Amino acid sequence: MPQHYLIFYKPYGVLSQFSPEPGASHPTLKEFIPIPDVYPVGRLDHDSEGLLLLTDDGRLQHFLSDPRYGHRRTYWVQVEGQPTAAQLQQLRQGGLKIQNYFTRPALVHHLPVSPDLPERDPPIRHRAKIPTAWLELTLREGRNRQVRRMTAAVGLPTLRLIRCQIENLSIAGLTPGQWRPLTKAECQQIRPKGR
Repeated sequence: MPQHYLIFYKPYGVLSQFSPEPGASHPTLKEFIPIPDVYPVGRLDHDSEGLLLLTDDGRLQHFLSDPRYGHRRTYWVQVEGQPTAAQLQQLRQGGLKIQNYFTRPALVHHLPVSPDLPERDPPIRHRAKIPTAWLELTLREGRNRQVRRMTAAVGLPTLRLIRCQIENLSIAGLTPGQWRPLTKAECQQIRPKGR
């Protein structure tokens, strides 16, 4: 039986699972993905958006989720405030203490213009006297709510978070709620070598 490899643009407010939480009203992947027995590789919190991979290939799930392999995950992050050079350097150099671990170095760029994204529903809060800015942040580790905790640690609270890439895969061409199968070439790029 052929295996499935999907890329999904997860909308804001959707849980990265197929079963609903008891008593919760958040939609799940079941409302978007009609293919049985696929599971997300990693997760995005309900208040984050963007690229989610799904597959029924357990070996690939393990390979992409294992922090030893350090796969690149790139995020567009709208933050409250205007970042200073010192704040950006703190994010880049790593060593931020978050809960019980220290972050690894990250690639961080202040984006001069906001990414071309659909409006979020509901929209982020706007405060007239506090500007916002967009960062592009690439990590090789994936801890729970790490991006939000990193930006908060340097005084730049996250307002909106979109995962735009995992390695060379991106959400380009998709809108929130859309999915597509990976091409053969894309599958080859993300598989462990020797497969």
